[in-house]
Amino acid sequence: MATPGRRAQAPLETPAVILIEPQLPENIGATARAMMNCGLTNLRLVRPREQWPNERAREVSSGAHEPIDKAELYPSARAAMADLTRVYATSARHRQMIKTVMTPREAAAEMRTLIARGERVGVMFGPERAGLENDELSLADAVIRVPLNPDFTSLNLAQAVLLIGYEWYQSGDDTAPRELVVNGTRPAEKEELLNFFDHLERELDASGFLRNAEKRPGMVRNIRNLFQRAGLTRQEIRTLHGIVKELSSKRENRPRRRKTTTTS
Repeated sequence: MATPGRRAQAPLETPAVILIEPQLPENIGATARAMMNCGLTNLRLVRPREQWPNERAREVSSGAHEPIDKAELYPSARAAMADLTRVYATSARHRQMIKTVMTPREAAAEMRTLIARGERVGVMFGPERAGLENDELSLADAVIRVPLNPDFTSLNLAQAVLLIGYEWYQSGDDTAPRELVVNGTRPAEKEELLNFFDHLERELDASGFLRNAEKRPGMVRNIRNLFQRAGLTRQEIRTLHGIVKELSSKRENRPRRRKTTTTS
């Protein structure tokens, strides 16, 4: 089994499939089978409930061993997407956050274009019972929602992977030619963007902007969503780091106001 780490940034020719806390090895095996049906092999597992590697997953995969054998384990959603430039989250529920919502077909067409440009993309799937948490969803750039019977939208994990994988496979290779970009305009990887979030949130905490503990989680998600929608490049991330650093240094060096007292 492959082990995670800081990868050499070789092209990722197909979307990575990221499973967050999958509960049953059988579901991972069925997912691997669905992936191979659609030409997908990059499987990333975040905190699977049962020990991995797992023979039951291999058995259920019905010979789709490549995703199983190459599967990578990660401690968090953030770590699993660190080297990617665009991540899609799957969700059947409507959330209280502003995200671009796409059908599998729309997302597949966009992924083809991005990969043709040399970008690295992934699709994130939540646990079988409850789906993705809001904090995990906030890390994604867009949401994929499958248009189904509104009275019953429930899908099992492998079904969801197969539906999105099918649209990817059907989208073929009718894409724009690969574009050459210079380093300054290359899209930021998730690790770079999330490191900026950490920097910004530290300074917002220090300034007291996030002092309301009850409202803090929602405020942080809203701030993250704002920057996620911007599609920032590496150079823009560096510029934002510089802005935050400069503003924080001005705050630290600002002389404190002296209290004045009056006497009668």
